[in-house]
Amino acid sequence: MRTATIGRETKETRIEIAIDLDGTGRADMETGIGFFDHMLDQLARHSLIDIRVRAEGDLHIDQHHTVEDVGIALGQALKEALGDKRGIGRYADCHLAMDEALTRAAIDVSGRPFLVWKVAFTRDKVGDFDTELFREFFQAFAQNAGITLHLENLYGENNHHIAETCFKAVARALRRAVEIDPRQADRVPSTKGSL
Repeated sequence: MRTATIGRETKETRIEIAIDLDGTGRADMETGIGFFDHMLDQLARHSLIDIRVRAEGDLHIDQHHTVEDVGIALGQALKEALGDKRGIGRYADCHLAMDEALTRAAIDVSGRPFLVWKVAFTRDKVGDFDTELFREFFQAFAQNAGITLHLENLYGENNHHIAETCFKAVARALRRAVEIDPRQADRVPSTKGSL
């Protein structure tokens, strides 16, 4: 079973995340941040990874701690669910269009965390969500999942569309990167023999 449940509690947040890599994309999000829940729903739905998030944070201060800590815990859950990574595809990419916006995501489930972020927003907020927190989420996620993630918005005008294409592109790439490749059999996809 490629599943994991992660709990994270600090003075700022209390997070519980459960994932199933071989799910159907079932999303069950409660972070207290409406737009963030909407983006996490997209991540689950388009990756076909079942994701359940319960987050309580110091939203009376701002959204930063909650968003970052969800990224940390979700990354940890992905890493745990992948185990030794036997049989996975490892590499994947996606160009994702949504109306006028086009975003590219490329992933290597390498064990070497790295984020390349080439996404710019023209507004400080989408709804009441601070756009600078998108990078914080993906940085925390990539670092704790142990993945290399390149994310670039090639063009777009609507900030909602730009954000949504980021989450959907990552979801689609992640789906292929963590899927079991029957031709890999039980091998780790690396000439080193481990990731």
